[in-house]
Amino acid sequence: MNDCYEVLSVIGTGSYGIVYLCKDLNTNENRVVKQLRPSKRRNKKEVEMFENEISVLRMLDQKKIPMLFEAFSNNGSLFYVMSFIEGDNLEDQIFLRKNTFNEKESLLVLTHLLELVDYLHKKDIYHQDLRIPNMLLKNKELFLIDFGLSKHKVSVDPCHSPFRSSPNKQEEILELKQQDYYDLGEILLYLLYTTYSSKNKKALPWTEELSLEKETVYLLKRLLRIKEPYSNTSEISADLHAALKAKEKVH
Repeated sequence: MNDCYEVLSVIGTGSYGIVYLCKDLNTNENRVVKQLRPSKRRNKKEVEMFENEISVLRMLDQKKIPMLFEAFSNNGSLFYVMSFIEGDNLEDQIFLRKNTFNEKESLLVLTHLLELVDYLHKKDIYHQDLRIPNMLLKNKELFLIDFGLSKHKVSVDPCHSPFRSSPNKQEEILELKQQDYYDLGEILLYLLYTTYSSKNKKALPWTEELSLEKETVYLLKRLLRIKEPYSNTSEISADLHAALKAKEKVH
């Protein structure tokens, strides 16, 4: 690593990258530095993925998403530096701290996450890896991290394009959107199960195991493509607010 950063600890390792907590020696502030694994740097596809992650982060300016400071190479290794967000990821909150989320709390988490997904989609960025380890909670604020699998696609607007829009391109963008929506459904279901204790030896479908407001069931079924899938975030937002309203009426 270059002379500007002192490694304090390794905070994450994967098949693709190593993530360090570092001190910026110029500012004395903590930073997160991600390195492409040395074993991957001769693999063109892996290098392209790493560079794609850097280019996506460069496009973002959202306080609940890490901010990119710089990218550099040192002795043939590739690195980039981003802001450090102090907080536990949702996976640790659930498994280590034994935090649970009731129906209303789960819906509220989804509200915060949907705002970030909407922000990304408006920039034609699709996260493609929305999972509980990639979400941090700090003082009830939700942060989204890890853009290693994200995709940036320029959307096709036939109204403003001098060319005929490609149906394939539009289908591809809709598929990317709906993958993020499906992941939102999986996260919501995961959170709802944190308060569930099984009394049956036989596992049942979630529709039978969980006691939920009908509005929440409808929202989940559309996110998980059991019913007609959503085509935009405003549809999800409307149904999410209806589910929250239904929950508030009960109490």
